[in-house]
Amino acid sequence: MKLEELKEEEYRDFLDHHPLKTFLSTPEIGLLRKKRGFDVSYVGLKDQDHLVAAAMLLSKVKFHGKKEFYAIRGPLIDYENRELLETFTKLIKDYLKEQNGFVLRIDPYLIKQERDINGDIVEGGIDHLPVVRSLEELGYHYNPDSEQVVWAFSLDLKDKTKDQILKEMKPNTRTRVKKTFDNGVVVREIGKEELPKFKFITESTSERRNFMDKSLEYYETMYDLFHDKEQVKYLLAEINLKDYVLKLERELEEIDEKIKSLPDTPSNRGKVKDAQILRQSLEKKWQEAKEMHEKNKEDVLILSAAMFMTYGDEIIYLCSGSIDEYMFLNGQYANQWYMMGYGIDHGFRKYNFYGIMNDFDPKSPDYGIYEFKKGFNGYVEEVIGTYELPITKDYAAYQRQRYWKEKLKKILKR
Repeated sequence: MKLEELKEEEYRDFLDHHPLKTFLSTPEIGLLRKKRGFDVSYVGLKDQDHLVAAAMLLSKVKFHGKKEFYAIRGPLIDYENRELLETFTKLIKDYLKEQNGFVLRIDPYLIKQERDINGDIVEGGIDHLPVVRSLEELGYHYNPDSEQVVWAFSLDLKDKTKDQILKEMKPNTRTRVKKTFDNGVVVREIGKEELPKFKFITESTSERRNFMDKSLEYYETMYDLFHDKEQVKYLLAEINLKDYVLKLERELEEIDEKIKSLPDTPSNRGKVKDAQILRQSLEKKWQEAKEMHEKNKEDVLILSAAMFMTYGDEIIYLCSGSIDEYMFLNGQYANQWYMMGYGIDHGFRKYNFYGIMNDFDPKSPDYGIYEFKKGFNGYVEEVIGTYELPITKDYAAYQRQRYWKEKLKKILKR
């Protein structure tokens, strides 16, 4: 076997047919990283001219003039084939030493152990702990600080109908999704010219929740790289306030007619009381809707925004934002439901809600993110994480430097 540099087309063809493919391993992401100062190259392991493993390598000078190489969501290889993994490891070390590298970082899109909806390990399920042991035996060092998502929440779409997906949701989630239908919330895909609207929603959400938002340039670049291939979607969930007000007025008229039509008998008093309570609730909603309409002046109000990657047989919910004061209209649920329907209609196998924390305690500050995603049904996924393969002795010095930097950060935070 021999390790060779590949042309982009050869790598892309291998990627498109590999079971561990993800949008992060595409040459488009390589182009995105080039804008951030990385060099991008492609290598492959060949067995008698037959390509059996490949990787997109991102590189940048990082330590004493030496380069760190990063096989983002790679390498693409059969990790259960120990002999193949060993051969690749030996040859990539030799190659990267020639390329002035001191370390190779990898984070394969490989499930560690199969888990259920509660995050518990499924007995007899997928188990790649032997792969983890092989990597460690071959000299890879585990790095807990992963750049990519390690814990995620996913839902299988294959062979399922929309009615089935809706039926299998948690009752509260199903109710919120149905309310978006009743309230007239509409989801539409936007073009590049409307990305500033998208950015306004995500930026306001990031300020409220104290997380770092991506730049408008990032969203525009991702659009340019993936939209023509139909591999990215930007959605806005909106409501027509004028129609919403009229709808509530009609419902008020209908309930008034119902109250009038009920004879004043002991057997109807309970029904009248229930109808009056419902009327009070509707009137409150109507007043709020009128105020919203007057405040916003325009008929159409944006409630929520979301970005999805649609690569291979998987949909990934990458990021989103919502206007806090309109969360009760459930625009965020409308976006999810729209894309689930899209996934079923277009034959996608999996719907990946993406990142969650690995803390399933309801008292955890990030539990709400997991709880939101869990409401749609599905299961927790954990990939094997990030590993580093030392190429030269410089790696040991780099580790020491990194250790003391982290320790200093913690001291300064006290």
